[in-house]
Amino acid sequence: MKIGFVSPYAWDVPGGVQSHIRDLALHYRQLGHEVSVLAPASDDSEITDDFVVTAGRPVAIPYNGAVARVLFGPVAASRVRQWIGSGEFDVLHLHEPAIPSLSLLACSIAEGALVGTFHAAAPRQKVAFAIAPLLEPVIEKLRARIAVSEVARETLRIHLETDAVVIPNGISVASFAQASPNPEWKKPLNIGFIGRFSEPRKGLDVLLEALPNIARVHPNFRLLIAGPGEGLEAMQKINPSLRNRLLFLGRINDAEKASFLKSLDLYVAPNTGGESFGIILAEALASGVPIVASDIPAFRYLLEEGRYGQLFENENSEDLARKVISLLKDQKTRDEMSISGVNYSQRFDWSQVGDEIMNVYLHAHKPGEKVGLSSENRLWNRIFSREDE
Repeated sequence: MKIGFVSPYAWDVPGGVQSHIRDLALHYRQLGHEVSVLAPASDDSEITDDFVVTAGRPVAIPYNGAVARVLFGPVAASRVRQWIGSGEFDVLHLHEPAIPSLSLLACSIAEGALVGTFHAAAPRQKVAFAIAPLLEPVIEKLRARIAVSEVARETLRIHLETDAVVIPNGISVASFAQASPNPEWKKPLNIGFIGRFSEPRKGLDVLLEALPNIARVHPNFRLLIAGPGEGLEAMQKINPSLRNRLLFLGRINDAEKASFLKSLDLYVAPNTGGESFGIILAEALASGVPIVASDIPAFRYLLEEGRYGQLFENENSEDLARKVISLLKDQKTRDEMSISGVNYSQRFDWSQVGDEIMNVYLHAHKPGEKVGLSSENRLWNRIFSREDE
């Protein structure tokens, strides 16, 4: 099968959606399928994947508590049209087709076996009311809709009053299960956090507020912090006596992340909201590291209401400290969580997730059909038509 993927976000900027597309594309290539990915890119020289076609430089917009780098407009639409017209795809898989970027353009421009995956979980905002009339006739062109979680599915229902099949994000379980701890990082009682900790919704401040209580019971713990952000700023938020307990690792690559997780005794996910899935939790499960996570809907869903990880009250640093203290005292419970987590993580392996997505493709695709160009560009017609005024 020849599959076209469209990423709404800049390929050269790390993000969960880009990682999902890349890993799924590599999985299908290994199975013998032809794959092409269209994506924005700020710097073409940073693109090392030979199956990626860049569509132009993105612009940064605030979105869902973060900054999204997207690409939209007539020039981008022309590049999307050229890529689709020459691609001869059996299936076009569009990620986040409801935000103003390449996937929305492709959904408007193309016709045929179009599949959309919805990743975001966001409250209904005023902008959604404004653009929903424009989006609905475009999204109707999708023959199949996938949501990465029940939270993302509910967001889709609220925003566009449509439904989707739930297929989770995928991971390579073996790459995490077989990783080795980094001897420079591995110490007794390592707690870990990873994320863009400059974003408040990632919850690092909640974890930092819990540290004094944790230190009273476990004075020898260490907190490993990975991800982009300013470590000095975070250091200034805690008592000077605890600063030597923090180790900032900066941005780490996929192999380093697997080693990072293997070096932990406990992984903490204090995110305060805006998450639709929580891929890092699936990766932690595959690594065999016990988890303490906030009880936001996405994490409750992934951890099955606490069956596969301890949940604490969102934004409650005292409750977080209690859960961490209890688990660090209880090696037996941590060992049990490790075993059950590794077993459960198989649910998210690409061998299973990839098969589920392929079944969606097969239902959307008609034998002998190729994705083509629509004779009517519904999106642009509705944006620029004066008849709606």
